[in-house]
Amino acid sequence: MNVSVRLFFGYFLVVGLAAWFVLTVINRETEPGIRQATEETLVDTAHVLAEMAALELSTGRINQGSFAASLRAATRRSPRADIAGVHKESIDFRVYVTDAHGIVVYDSEHAALGEDYSQWRDIARVLRGEYGARSTLDDPDDPQSSVMYVAAPIFWQGERIGVLSVAKPMSSLAPYISRATARVKQSGFWLLAATAAIGLFFSGWLSWSIHRLRAYARAVADGRKAEPPTGGGHQFSELARALGQMREKLEGKQYVERYVQNLAHEMKSPLTAVIGAAEILEDELPAADRRKFADSIGEQARRLQAIIERMLMLARVEQLQAPEAGATVDLVKMLKTTIELRRQFLDARRLACQLDAPAAVDVRGDAFLLQQAVLNLLDNAIEFSPDGGTIEITLEVGEDEAEIRIRDHGTGAPDYALPQLFERFYSLPRPATGKKSTGLGLALVREVARLHGGEAGFANHPAGGGVAWIRMQQE
Repeated sequence: MNVSVRLFFGYFLVVGLAAWFVLTVINRETEPGIRQATEETLVDTAHVLAEMAALELSTGRINQGSFAASLRAATRRSPRADIAGVHKESIDFRVYVTDAHGIVVYDSEHAALGEDYSQWRDIARVLRGEYGARSTLDDPDDPQSSVMYVAAPIFWQGERIGVLSVAKPMSSLAPYISRATARVKQSGFWLLAATAAIGLFFSGWLSWSIHRLRAYARAVADGRKAEPPTGGGHQFSELARALGQMREKLEGKQYVERYVQNLAHEMKSPLTAVIGAAEILEDELPAADRRKFADSIGEQARRLQAIIERMLMLARVEQLQAPEAGATVDLVKMLKTTIELRRQFLDARRLACQLDAPAAVDVRGDAFLLQQAVLNLLDNAIEFSPDGGTIEITLEVGEDEAEIRIRDHGTGAPDYALPQLFERFYSLPRPATGKKSTGLGLALVREVARLHGGEAGFANHPAGGGVAWIRMQQE
């Protein structure tokens, strides 16, 4: 399990547990809160009604007076109230009044007249001068039949003459409790969903940043060119830059060591030939032999010069991440110029060079480096073509890239050599002379292609000869 998934599960577990705890507390407190709010309202109602009933209770007319008539009229009302989506169509309360001894003298439901309620908690506590309230099940087998009672003392001329109790069935509060509970659960669901979405976003962002760093590290390990990734946050950007600096220092050291080793190896043979020829020239030799050894020294010196020049150019290109002289390059014009630059060598070998290209194709890049790459491919085609043969140059254009193909009609390359053709200092003997080149031309071609967002390659043509190609991003 990767670190992003672990962080996501850890984050979601912590936030989810916190949300579950808060929602559970809220859910548990919903019903008690509604009950407490209802009780507070019943307290006010009981005291108001107690004041209204005092006169008629003191005269013994509590069942025949305006108080009883008003309550009867109230119970017949239909409020048609819409309270937060809950429709209320009836008056849901009960009122009973006891005398100073707890005997019921009035009951709005006419169910308990004459009964002794002095032991009921709401009446008993008020008779003792305390706050009186109780909650009782109408049906002991039905937990939803709970009724809340709140009592208030009735005073007349400073003397307590009775108790009035207001009852409210909790079933009338059930829709509000259910609605509140459903809203809490719904809010909890959306909270968890939002939490998960936020967690996924940040986990994805973290995974994306780590993936880019990992891809960069793998590119460094594989020796491929890659820019340090940025944009993943300050710390990730700093880490990427630190990795980039470390890579540059390590690559710089390895680069120098590798090039010194390669250069020393490639220069050993020409230098040995030069030294040997020079030692022989110290002796008295016929003029023809002296000329032969002098030509050998010149040839090897030119080879050394070519190796050094190619190495310097290849080293410069390999260190670039983008073309230095970025400009619009007309590939068709460049190919025609390249052919003319090698016209002398083509004519010397009686080689025909055919160009198949559209009217104009533009790319964005370094004109000098692109021309050097094409010159290297054309030089190889010239050296591996039979005298009087044909070289075919084709320019093809795709949706967002251009490709230059150069085909010769020689013998092609051996199968064992194909994977190594673009490696530094690897070269095959030229058919005409049996000599090898510096082995740096195709390596330069590959680096120029990479610099222009493309690639280079070589393959033997099915009909004979070889096809070298360089592909680049089109403007």
